[in-house]
Amino acid sequence: MPRICVFCGSSMGYRDEYKTAARELGLFLSDNGIGLVYGGANVGLMKVIADTMLSKGAEVIGVMPHHLVNREVAHAKLTEMIIVDTMAERKEQMVTLSDGFIALPGGFGTLDELSEILTFNQLRISDKPLGILNISGYFDHLLRFFDHAVEEGYVREEHRSNLIVSENISDLVQFMHQYKPLTMGKWIEDILDESNHL
Repeated sequence: MPRICVFCGSSMGYRDEYKTAARELGLFLSDNGIGLVYGGANVGLMKVIADTMLSKGAEVIGVMPHHLVNREVAHAKLTEMIIVDTMAERKEQMVTLSDGFIALPGGFGTLDELSEILTFNQLRISDKPLGILNISGYFDHLLRFFDHAVEEGYVREEHRSNLIVSENISDLVQFMHQYKPLTMGKWIEDILDESNHL
């Protein structure tokens, strides 16, 4: 069974659209035979998508460090809960278990996970697609920052373009199926060249 790792908030957020999107994504994944990997929490949007998929009999795997389990935020009814020692191990497990990644609205933790997969794909540590479900324009400011980073020469256009973004779940997953990893050769040559011409 293919699995998608979903990064999302441990809070609900202030808009009903965010909860609705988490539910709809959970239903879409379940209906299409796709399992869920996520942070294992029983709070926020994380709880919404996990509960939705569990109610449909889908596979839901949580990955959580000991210190969060001990604070009683762990979901007790998952298909499987993997307990790790650190946040870094949590992300490593998520990458290993998943065939792709989708970011829903969230805070610093979601941004951290999203950034790590962007970097992994850039460096070919991972060749798995990353999609952003941009509900109600939640990620618009971040995407503008990425565009600014391209304009200022710190992100390459092809890496920016390889990030999959949509407001529509079906379109997002379809684009993720079409994902093509980028080769590293050209951009490594370019940054070496610019550094040799100081």
